[in-house]
Amino acid sequence: MILIGTMNLTRTRERGDFYCPTCSSSQTYRLRARRPFLTLYFIPTVPVGGAEVFVDCDGCRDNWDVSVLELDRAHHEAQQEDQFRDEAMRSAVLVVLADGTTSENEIATLQRIAMRLLQREADREELGHLCSVAVENKILAKNYVLTVSRRWSPEQRARALQAMFLAATADDEMGEPQMKLLSEMRDVLEMSPNEYESAIEAALSWDEV
Repeated sequence: MILIGTMNLTRTRERGDFYCPTCSSSQTYRLRARRPFLTLYFIPTVPVGGAEVFVDCDGCRDNWDVSVLELDRAHHEAQQEDQFRDEAMRSAVLVVLADGTTSENEIATLQRIAMRLLQREADREELGHLCSVAVENKILAKNYVLTVSRRWSPEQRARALQAMFLAATADDEMGEPQMKLLSEMRDVLEMSPNEYESAIEAALSWDEV
């Protein structure tokens, strides 16, 4: 009986240093090439496809496309900050929607939050779109923040909490759903009591900066 099959062979082409997005620091890497081979009696004989080239981080062991070698730290951190700003803004919108109603005060507050977080104006149409997407997809603030906050830094978590606090207190009286949601955010964001209280206090001075 002739035993024929396939197997992947992976070889290291070169080594070097790069900025790893997962580690958020400089790490050593291996540039590796993986290619399928036809085997005869478990011995690789003939290549049957093109080589897949990828970057293997020695720190976290994640694999990346070779384009990651062109990524510099400043550019990556700027992209992460832009992503955070959008996520924090959506979190504030979801807090407003927690009680099922949206008032004029809440819309005005979201526009103030947008100026602080996004550093630009957000008109009613943009806010309406964010609300519609959240309602249509039944996105809950707690679940959303729990998912996206895993990649936030402690400073970003504090800023996001401040935005959510201002959204929750836009009206004179905070609704019970929003009050409950804010109390849960301390655990969701993995903040200590002091960090939580400091962030809330800092939110009160947003308009002064």
